[in-house]
Amino acid sequence: MSAFQSVTRLPARPSTRHRLLGLTAAWLLTRALMLWLLAHNGLPLLGRGSVAREVWKLYQHWYVLLSHGAFPAHDTLWQYPPGAGPVLLSPALLPGLTYFQAFVVLTVAVDALVTLALAHAGTRPDSSLRGAAYWTLGLPLLLHVPLARYDVQATALAVLSLLALSRSPRACGALAALGALVKVWPVLALLGLARGRPTRSALTWAAATGAVALTVLAVLFRNPLAFARQQGGRGVQIESLGGTALALATHAGWPGRVRYRYGALEFTGPYVSTVAHLSLALSASAFGLLLLWRIRARHWTPATPYDAALSAVLLFTVTSRVISPQYMVWLLGLAAVCLTSPLTTQRPAAALIALASLVSVIAYPALYHQVASCTWKGCALMVMRNGLLAAAALFSFARLWRSTKLMTQEGEPESDAHRLPHGTLSPS
Repeated sequence: MSAFQSVTRLPARPSTRHRLLGLTAAWLLTRALMLWLLAHNGLPLLGRGSVAREVWKLYQHWYVLLSHGAFPAHDTLWQYPPGAGPVLLSPALLPGLTYFQAFVVLTVAVDALVTLALAHAGTRPDSSLRGAAYWTLGLPLLLHVPLARYDVQATALAVLSLLALSRSPRACGALAALGALVKVWPVLALLGLARGRPTRSALTWAAATGAVALTVLAVLFRNPLAFARQQGGRGVQIESLGGTALALATHAGWPGRVRYRYGALEFTGPYVSTVAHLSLALSASAFGLLLLWRIRARHWTPATPYDAALSAVLLFTVTSRVISPQYMVWLLGLAAVCLTSPLTTQRPAAALIALASLVSVIAYPALYHQVASCTWKGCALMVMRNGLLAAAALFSFARLWRSTKLMTQEGEPESDAHRLPHGTLSPS
């Protein structure tokens, strides 16, 4: 809380100070509500305890193994890069609390750090507090789920990496590398960096930081790369885009079944492997599109690295064989970074991500039994959620492409800022 108070002491216009005070009040109120929901997560509409069980049962089990210097190599549920180890061990920093309590306290603290960083970025000249407001009000759309997953920590590293870019490309690269060791996808924060010396510096520091950190983890823990085997064996999860197609196919007579495998509910039966291979092909195509954009892009704004990171993560999320509810945390965080800049092209995508988060939390934990049973209601929820994500990905990439190719009459890249009437933008 003192961190938020320090932000309000920054020199700012009275209107900005009032917004920061309102932001602080909103953060405290919404996080108190999220904690209350987590404390009552045994209620039927809150998942009957399934949300919190991830921490006190699974994470705590891994904590015991990790504390003995080994990754859970033979556990099919372990599908995370070696950087996840220190995150899952971090509750040891608070010895007076249970593992579950310490994990939640640290997650809330990291959430506060993200909010503070977004608010600080929003008080800079030609920046906006919309990003901090979006994160503050957007994360609670997922109810208590973010507090019982370590995706907030991974998202924090990506957010801090992008926000550090303008002042320290080295820190940007180092933070992105650490994020990649925790959950792979934060490396995409480096995709949209403009060509030149700062980018080379960021990439050099990313490579060096990643190599050093991986070496340290390999020395401290046995089986650091065991996650790759489990990750490669995953099938089509019921909440993915391919899973939605298979769920609809059950109503047309497809004989597939839902089984618990690799820590998730996945489809088994005819053509599942075909759908899985198709998802991988779509992910490869998404990578090709992003590479083509990178090669052909000619014009960058300060917001382009933010927009590119969001677009890349959206494309890989939509084409993935797995879309877990906590993946929405990643998208909310990156969208918030985009909204700190008035030059962003990603406002429509950010709105669609917020709507998808609302639908996602209805599907899980409230009506997950409907999704798992492939009822019409469950299918409708998944069609709606994944349809919103697919639309967000298409809008995001199309607007990113145009923003780096088209030129306005003034000779500047086209962005949301150029589409608004003169004088409607303000730093806050």
